[in-house]
Amino acid sequence: MSTVEGRDVAAALSEVGLDGPAAPHSTWVRYLLVASAAAALLLLGDAAGVLIGLPRSTPATPSVLSSDSVDVGFAQDMSVHHEQAVEMATWERDHTADPRLRQLAYDIESTQSRQIGHLQGWLALWGAAAMPDGRYMRWMSIGPGAHDHAPAPGGSPGRAQMPGMATSDELRQLRASSGPAMDTMFLQLMLRHHEGGTGMLAYAAQYAEIGDVRNLASQMLTAQTAESQYMRQLLAERGAVPLPN
Repeated sequence: MSTVEGRDVAAALSEVGLDGPAAPHSTWVRYLLVASAAAALLLLGDAAGVLIGLPRSTPATPSVLSSDSVDVGFAQDMSVHHEQAVEMATWERDHTADPRLRQLAYDIESTQSRQIGHLQGWLALWGAAAMPDGRYMRWMSIGPGAHDHAPAPGGSPGRAQMPGMATSDELRQLRASSGPAMDTMFLQLMLRHHEGGTGMLAYAAQYAEIGDVRNLASQMLTAQTAESQYMRQLLAERGAVPLPN
């Protein structure tokens, strides 16, 4: 489900697991760790090729290195989007008594943490900013069917919030709940979160300049669509319905 393979990334992330409400500095520590680990893995592979006489490969770099670039903007915004999913999944993994939800939460936490590492590693190698500059989705057309519209010159005005993101109050409610109520709320919030990111994933899969970025976005879309279908099934079993998008 992830294009980042490497025990170093996973090990680094396990050391900064979220066991409660995420503090601002813990998010930056995670970003720094995963970006450094992903960049190091790529650079080590490059160096190994030189040592054994293989042609040296240089990571492709987008022609535009601002948030207007599909590649850069997607990597920045999806890092932020994924970080909230990791926070919710880690809380659920550590507090649920349901083995199926514990496994689902673990899968989401581990996969999306590795993907953050890859996205942040690319940004570091490109020399681009790790975070967006105050507005999200400037790299894509805004509105229904956005993934069907090619990037416009100069980008778009962007949005103050990305689709599917939980509010601070919703995150507090999740942490304050327990038992079946917590499980249901987790499924509802995570399903809305997954489906909220679909437009961004589809857009990047079609319009990113770099092939590796398109491939990763496509893989994310496939995996999250399958997880969304599973979460809908689990909600139905509980007699619960998804939250409105």
